[in-house]
Amino acid sequence: MSERPTLRSRLRQLARELAKFGTVGAVGFLVNFVVFNLCIHAFGLAVVRSGVIATVVAIGTNYIGNRYWTYRSSDKSHRSRELSLFLLFSGIGLIIENGILALSHYGFGFTSTVADNVAKNVIGLGIGTAFRFWSYRTWVFRGLPAREAVETAESFLEEDALLGEARYQSGRIK
Repeated sequence: MSERPTLRSRLRQLARELAKFGTVGAVGFLVNFVVFNLCIHAFGLAVVRSGVIATVVAIGTNYIGNRYWTYRSSDKSHRSRELSLFLLFSGIGLIIENGILALSHYGFGFTSTVADNVAKNVIGLGIGTAFRFWSYRTWVFRGLPAREAVETAESFLEEDALLGEARYQSGRIK
């Protein structure tokens, strides 16, 4: 067996990673949305201040989800480095997300609740999420050392072989 995973297995692993990252992100989005609107409507805080508070709470939620689920098999030997980089790149995402909100609300004068939510939670969060996904997988949650990565790839291939055999035996593949 080759030590390099095939393109198909790499794409499958990327799809799994994207699905997990998206699920964690969906939970983070709900937290972000609820906290943002609570801060504005229940506590009467300013729009950008509410956005920053909501984003910080969501960042905490997302770190837990990404560390312990999405990237649970990544290198865990440098947690302080990982957390520092996570906070750095999340902070850049926070600036992107809330910068777009500030530009929309104060720069363009779109001050309705719908406009604020679209600017922050659709446009800002969308661009911020793309940046975060790239930076987290590239810099924060670094891959396993080569030997462990090969073992992980082999376990995926064994799992696929077992599934294929089960399908064959059940008569679904002729």
